Amino acid sequence: MQSAIRIPVLMYHRIGEAHNDWEARYCISPQLFSEQMRMLAAQGMRACTIDDFIAWLNGGRPLPEGSFLLTFDDGYLGVYEHAVSVLKQLDWPATIFLVSQLIGKEDQWCRAENPGGVTYPLLTPEHIRSMRKDGFSFHSHTRLHADLPALSDAQLKDELSGSKQDLEDMFGEPVTCLAYPFGHHDERVLSLTSQAGYAAAFSTRPGFNRLDADRFRISRLDIYGTDTPAMLMRKIKFGTNDGSIQNALRYYWSRFRTHCGATAQ
Repeated sequence: MQSAIRIPVLMYHRIGEAHNDWEARYCISPQLFSEQMRMLAAQGMRACTIDDFIAWLNGGRPLPEGSFLLTFDDGYLGVYEHAVSVLKQLDWPATIFLVSQLIGKEDQWCRAENPGGVTYPLLTPEHIRSMRKDGFSFHSHTRLHADLPALSDAQLKDELSGSKQDLEDMFGEPVTCLAYPFGHHDERVLSLTSQAGYAAAFSTRPGFNRLDADRFRISRLDIYGTDTPAMLMRKIKFGTNDGSIQNALRYYWSRFRTHCGATAQ
């Protein structure tokens, strides 16, 4: 078995139907999600657990080439409705980052951002308990999906430590990972995240994760609702959020020019 030297982390949000262009970035249709997962499987890729991913980062047990981590931010009900059956068929785990004080409610932070002004339902405790039995793990996305760098120290500690405690009380086991809402973080947020007892935190910065990755700035590839399976594979290949064929051609053209320049010297 060849061991992975880099592992991509995929970031999804809602699974369902998008009703405007803004939603199309954060919402993927059930059919397209299924097609993407089956493309990954056909390419010999396989989802790993978040515990195995963190252990790999820390120099523990190797993971096979083709491993990736599948994550969902926010905890939308649509993940339960549309992803569980697909992932059970593939026997793949996934991780959901929950907004701990909005469990069973709606994504109220999107109301001002979504041009349609609508909100969508989030998972209930009953859904979460069921999904834990099906290989899903759950970690923190703060208490209220706040913009963390904009908070005072006291507010920030409450969002970080409070969410961790909320979820640990719910699950009866440690919650060790965080995903920054909106991807927003700074040095103060990183420091207080570590002080809150998290072992790792996930950003929205694209790129590859190797063994030297910053544990509190783990890269993720943002998967859009407009990404075809081929675009998804290009995102993974190049470690970018731009899965267009044009971006791939620019990459190869740059490599060609670099090679020609080196040959000419």
